Formats: sequence, C-alpha cells, structure tokens
Amino acid sequence: MLRPHSPRAGLRAVIATACCAVLGAGLLAGAGSAAAEQDKAPTTEAAAGSKVVGYFTEWGVYDRNYHVKNIETSGSANKLTHINYAFGNVQGGKCAMGDAYAATDKAYTADQSVDGVADTWDQPLRGNFNQLRKLKKKHPDLKVLWSFGGWTWSGGFTEAAKNPEAFAKSCYDLVENSKWADVFDGIDIDWEYPNACGLTCDTSGRAAYKNLMAAVRAKFGTGNLVTAAIPADASAGGKIDAADYAGAAQYVNWYNPMTYDYFGAWDAKGPTAPHSPLTSYSGIPKPSYNSDATIKKLKGLGIPSQKLLLGIGFYGRGWTGVTQKAPGGTATGPAAGKYEQGIDDYKVLKTKCPANGTVGGTAYAHCGNNWWSYDTPATIAGKMNYKNQAGLGGTFFWELSGDTANGELIKAIN
Repeated sequence: MLRPHSPRAGLRAVIATACCAVLGAGLLAGAGSAAAEQDKAPTTEAAAGSKVVGYFTEWGVYDRNYHVKNIETSGSANKLTHINYAFGNVQGGKCAMGDAYAATDKAYTADQSVDGVADTWDQPLRGNFNQLRKLKKKHPDLKVLWSFGGWTWSGGFTEAAKNPEAFAKSCYDLVENSKWADVFDGIDIDWEYPNACGLTCDTSGRAAYKNLMAAVRAKFGTGNLVTAAIPADASAGGKIDAADYAGAAQYVNWYNPMTYDYFGAWDAKGPTAPHSPLTSYSGIPKPSYNSDATIKKLKGLGIPSQKLLLGIGFYGRGWTGVTQKAPGGTATGPAAGKYEQGIDDYKVLKTKCPANGTVGGTAYAHCGNNWWSYDTPATIAGKMNYKNQAGLGGTFFWELSGDTANGELIKAIN
C-alpha cells in the first residue's frame, strides 16, 4: 500500500516467477452526486454496512495451493458478499488478461472442483473463472468483480489515462467476454497510485483519476458494480491528496481504502510498529498512519461513509533482532517469512508467534528476537465495532488464503 513491500508487491513477485499487497464547494457537489449514485446501486447489492469483500489471488493456485474450492470448504463463501479477482493486467493503455492459464485453462479434477465435477478436455471454459461460476451457482447472491492493476501492474494506468474512453471500452470488452460474462458483476480499479509513486511513478495530474473513473462508469453503466482500491496515506500532501478521489466518488459504488501496510520492515532497523493500527497511540512513528485517520480524511473530503469500506490484512509484518516487547523497539532487519521476508499469513503466525499484546486496536507478538503485528479475531471484532459506529459500507480484506482453513478471521468480520 504505502511501500514496495506491500503484500501485493511480494505476492505479485510470486506470480512473476510462478506463471507469477478532494475539496471545496465543487467537490462537495461531487459528493452529493456520489450519494445519488449510491441510491442507484443495484438492488441486489448488500445493505449498507454489511458488505464483506475478499480478494482472491490468481497466482494463489500455484505457490499457495489455494483454489476457489477453498473459499467453499473454509466456510468463507457463506460469509462473503463480494469477491475481487486479482489481478487483471493493464498494458498498452488497455485492460488485459493476467495469467490466462490460471484464469481460463487450468483443468480441475473432481476432488479439486467446487461442485465435485471434473473438467473435460473440450469444455469451453476451465480454470478459476469456471470454478467461480460454480461457486456462484451455490451462492446466488455472491458477486464477483475483476480487479485490474495492483502493485505490479499499475504502471499501465499512465498510458490508460491518456485515453480513458479507450481504456474503459477495453475493460468492458474483456470483463463482458461472452465466454465468462456471467462470472463477473463489475470491475475494480486498483491503481497504485494516480499522480503519485508506487512501483513506478505517475504524473498524469490530479484530474486524471476522476476522468478515468468517469469513463469506466459511463461504459459499464449503472447495472454493473464499479469499485476501486485507494491509498490510505492521510498525511498532508500524501497520496490521498494527489488525486481527486472525492470528485471520482460519484462514479464508484464504493472505495476500498488500503488501511494496512502503514509500517513494516522496509524500515529495517525499526522502530517496530503495527502495520494496520486502527487508531493512533503514544509513540506511533507517524500519527496520521492509522485507519481512523484515513477514514476521517476521506469523509472530510465529502466522500459518503457508506462508500467507504474498512480494510483488513489477513497477514502480519515483522522484524527480527528485536529485544523490546512493546512497540517502538529497534531491529536488525525483516523477520523470516514463508514467501517474502518480513511478511507472513495469519494462519502461520497464530501458531508461529502468538499475539501477546495489543496497541492502537490491533495485536502484536514478541517471540524470541522476532516482533510481529497482525489482526486477530478479537482485534477484528473491535474494528467491526468501529466500522459500525463510523457508518461505513462494510469491510474488505487482503486476501482469502491468509485465513485459517476454517475461516477464523472472516467469521470475526461477520
């Protein structure tokens, strides 16, 4: 989110190897339009406050052995209202397939398939898309959006911003391809970051994001969902200020502010700090780096509360060489992780380094010389209380495979 070592960065590195983390009166008028757009949202959409959106990673079928069937067997399918399928690519200013083999070609045996029926060699659609189709048949109210961009593939948005209408048409044509049109209920735009730097730097200007989102909504119409992941940097002159998110709010059903990855072992020597604090706390390295500050900033720009979802990370971030249990200690570098240094899934950390403290509404753990922070069912319950009190539209999380086999974290969200 804020650093190259977001989960989207590390996990996208895996996909690379395997296949393969707003202002003033005018904008307030835009916010009024945004509220009107909320009223026009599809009637099948979940009631305000109850959206539960989980990311499913395309490359997870390789290194993580996490498949669409796992969404069903973990009990998560019964808890989700929406799935964001991550990620489609952005190339040459247009939406493009990410990994076509994983998405449409990979054959599933009967025991691997959502409905227990094996793929045949000659069926027109296999892969994740076909498995998602089967999952939706079991759960008719479940909606699926195709998310484009992410950390690794956001560089293409700079070219897309030069011709938003051509970009939007390319996305519509791909998402609504007749082979899988029934699988998807809309599109999610994950541009990291407009008019700011992520893996690459964009200088399209502050208006580019609003223009691009306007074109996407115009092409997809009101019958499809249009959502977007947006930055959580609430500091003055930070990433939220770099683009017109308030002006673009009228075009989205909701935003997913990435309220995680505020701190991490890219600062190799510390100080240690939880990567997803709900609130500020005494000694926090940057007071504006917390979920509450992000939400308050976005609401203060005129974005309706119901268009904001609270982000949860199903993973932790950690340092090694730490002697101090409380946050704020020094370190020697990132702690060892299964897929990338300094990051590990909740399902691993709950046993490897159990939480033994809380700060800022999230949990931390000091075990040996390692220090980790991550959300637990208990801290997620606290975040859900915050979500309800703030009148937010729901919750989203990155990402499904980080949870336990029986879905501990998603159950806490519900």
